[in-house]
Amino acid sequence: MKHTLKIVLALAVVFATSAFTSVGTGYDIGDIATDFELENIDGKMVSMKDFKDAKGFIVVFTCNTCPYAVAYEDRVEALNKKYADKGYPVIAIMPNNTDVKPGDSMENMKARAKAKGFTFPYLMDKGQKIYPQYGATKTPHVYVLEKTKKGPQVKYIGAIDDNYQDASAVTKTYVEDAVDALLEGKEVPEQKTRAIGCSIKV
Repeated sequence: MKHTLKIVLALAVVFATSAFTSVGTGYDIGDIATDFELENIDGKMVSMKDFKDAKGFIVVFTCNTCPYAVAYEDRVEALNKKYADKGYPVIAIMPNNTDVKPGDSMENMKARAKAKGFTFPYLMDKGQKIYPQYGATKTPHVYVLEKTKKGPQVKYIGAIDDNYQDASAVTKTYVEDAVDALLEGKEVPEQKTRAIGCSIKV
């Protein structure tokens, strides 16, 4: 009985430690995001410093194969069309391990972008080094960044809006609200929400 109790207690410690260490990984509101240099679907390397006139960025971790990501594709494109000219372009990053998800290969990314008419960069996180820095766990998972003297500062983390199933039934447009506030020089009204989507495949 004592032996069983020790095992139970040991397992409890492991689970508690795992839960604890998983909290706080990646960026939080106010953190300065490190720039990246990732391959785009056109073969060119893209980084945030390439966008000289940008006021900030809408960084979206997304992919081809997740139904949640697919449901949001048109809304991500709409965000870019609405905000790129205002200084907040979309940068999409595909974080999945393509050995696990071959449907997210670069060739498939190119085909998807062409079929959907993406107007934003669609980059591959080769080696899966960038998404852990951000702390992204889902596709889609969004980070709104504002350019500052110190670098791109995290202003919003989470979901695009409050209804992945039906764009017409959305009541809260988290990303739009965040970018609109930043453009007006105001505080972001809701800085963190829970990202809804598929887990990133490692």
